[in-house]
Amino acid sequence: MNDILNYISDLLWGYPMIILLIGTHIYLTIRLKFPQRKIFTAIKLSVTKDKDGDGDVSQFGALATALAATIGTGNIIGVGTAIALGGPGAVMWCWLTGVFGIATKYSEGLLAVKYRQKSEQGHMVGGPMYVLQEGLHSRWAGMLFAIFTAIAALGIGSTVQANAISTLADDVLGVNPWLSGVIVTFLVGLVLVGGIKSIARVCSALVPFMAVVYVVGCIVILCINHAYVWPAIQLIVTSAFTEHAVGGGVLGSSIMIAARYGIARGLFSNESGLGSAPIVAASAQTKNPVRQALVSASGTFWDTVVICAITGIVIVSCVLSYVDVSMIENGVLRVVFDMALQNKLQTLDGGALTRLAFGQIPYVGAPLLLFGLFTFAFSTILGWSLYAQRAVEYIGGYKLSKVYVWLFLVAVFLGSAISLNTVWTMADIFNALMAIPNLCALILLSKVLVKDTNYYLWNDRLHETEKE
Repeated sequence: MNDILNYISDLLWGYPMIILLIGTHIYLTIRLKFPQRKIFTAIKLSVTKDKDGDGDVSQFGALATALAATIGTGNIIGVGTAIALGGPGAVMWCWLTGVFGIATKYSEGLLAVKYRQKSEQGHMVGGPMYVLQEGLHSRWAGMLFAIFTAIAALGIGSTVQANAISTLADDVLGVNPWLSGVIVTFLVGLVLVGGIKSIARVCSALVPFMAVVYVVGCIVILCINHAYVWPAIQLIVTSAFTEHAVGGGVLGSSIMIAARYGIARGLFSNESGLGSAPIVAASAQTKNPVRQALVSASGTFWDTVVICAITGIVIVSCVLSYVDVSMIENGVLRVVFDMALQNKLQTLDGGALTRLAFGQIPYVGAPLLLFGLFTFAFSTILGWSLYAQRAVEYIGGYKLSKVYVWLFLVAVFLGSAISLNTVWTMADIFNALMAIPNLCALILLSKVLVKDTNYYLWNDRLHETEKE
């Protein structure tokens, strides 16, 4: 089964997907005149309340919920997995995916607000399924996206996260995985009872705190490995564009492999192009689509450009710290990294790489990683539960979405004991299936994006309220 899933994943994440994803990022960046330039405006708007705008939650609440879903195991275990399978160069590809992905996340948020609707229960609903239906008049494509989202949530949004928590809890504290599953499932159920406002409140309180704690831990590790930080950055950059981009030479030497794992983990981490974050962006109280689009784009900046980059440098510098500094000064970084990776780890495992890095912090390193992973993964489960409920509501109505919640909770519980490799592979597959229709919609509706961006953003009309 795992071999079959790997074959499907490799097929979906081949040259066509990489070209489509990166091509869309670059195309929208150029077509929209580099909205990345407005990242500081976006950060400012994220903490500004649009009380007069329509929506169910504040702009920060929507951003926090989206960040809760994106800042997860992809930032901790995912980056380690990318390095283990694609070499240190994968970090560079992951970072580039984030930088250019800001334009794509901006575009997703804009269209989500522009084509959102009010449900029978009176709350705002939106996302790629409504964009496909209203913008491209394709109900069947919207249904496909919703179905892929509902299935993907059982992997990327529940089992992957629960598995990461239970595995680390077992390794660090010796807690039985099934017990971890019971505890996490119970806590998730408590939050989900309150609906989107409850999820937004928890995420708004949890996300800033957990991100600061995690980043501080990473900075401490970088201080410990200060002699290896610059060599690590050099290795990350050079390995991304050379034919020696794969750790240990186990999978062969190829830029394509580094790009494949870096881009896949980049998408898994920041979800730019995936189409998930726009689902909650559509619920935000905002005056016009461009304001929320900028707020959504800031999520990719924090998630990948900052947190994933720091994680990558931490892991690579940690591996290099297990060799003689003089070897690094002699200019054999690639060989040194491969030697250290093979000598320190018997298997290429992303979680082991991350634990190795945080283990360098005396006494509190392992508990800090456990806290970071638990809070990141827990918040991701909350965010994805909302995505899945909205997708199922689109498919079969509000009542069906409430039934789906129970299936989601079962997936959280069972995910604690499923093989990690299989779970990650399934997550990659459904990420790709979600991304394809969403990316196509962004390209086909680029004229709409350009029109609204020119009117609101480049003509200084961000303060205006959208006219019906």
